[in-house]
Amino acid sequence: MLADPPVVDRRTALRRRHRRAIVDAAAALLDERSGARFTVDELAARADVARRTVFNHFASVDDVVAEVCADVLGTVGEGFGASVAARSGAHDDVSLLDELAAALRATDLVGPMAYLTRVLGSDGTEPSPRVTTMVARTFTGLSERLVDEMTRRHPDADVLDVQLLVASVMSGLMVIHRHWWAATGAADDDASRAVWARLLDHLVERVRRGHGDGPGAR
Repeated sequence: MLADPPVVDRRTALRRRHRRAIVDAAAALLDERSGARFTVDELAARADVARRTVFNHFASVDDVVAEVCADVLGTVGEGFGASVAARSGAHDDVSLLDELAAALRATDLVGPMAYLTRVLGSDGTEPSPRVTTMVARTFTGLSERLVDEMTRRHPDADVLDVQLLVASVMSGLMVIHRHWWAATGAADDDASRAVWARLLDHLVERVRRGHGDGPGAR
C-alpha cells in the first residue's frame, strides 16, 4: 500500500492551484472589461477562493495584473530565447548583433504590447505609467535571458561585450516602443507591425554604426 503524500506537498499543490486560479480569473476579467479595474471581492468570487486567499498570494490587484502580463509576455521570452538558440546554432559566422536582430525580427512583440495597452490603459497619446513599467520589466527579463543564451552559445565572446550589446538594443526597444505607440496607437494589425519593423531596422542600424557620426546623421 502506498503511503499518503506528505501534508506539505498537498499544501504546496493547493497553493499553486489557488494562485493559478486567481491569475486566470484576473485575465478573464481584464478581457471582459477591456482593462476596467475590478475589486478583490470580484476577483475572489471569479477565482472561487476567499478574499483572504487572494491577499495570501498578492499584495494588491495591480500585482495580480502584473502576473497576468508576465504570463502573456513570458511566452514571448521563450520564443525569443528559442529563436536565438536556433539561429546561433545554424549561423556561426553571423555577428552577435545580426543574430540578436534576427531573433527580434522573428519575435512578435506587437501582439503582447498591444495587449498591455488594452488591459492597462493609456491616455490616448502615450503609454500609461503602468504600461511603461510592464514593458520595461519585460525587456529586462528578456535581456537577462538573451545574455545567458548568447554567452552560452558563444563561449569565446567577451561577456562584457555581450552584456553591452544586449543592453544597448533592449534600451533602444524602450525608445522605439514610444515611437511605435505614437504612430499606431498601439494597434495590433499588419500596418502596426510594419511600423514596428521599420523602427526596429532603424534601431539595429544605429547600434551597428554607433553615434560617432553625429546626432543629425542618417
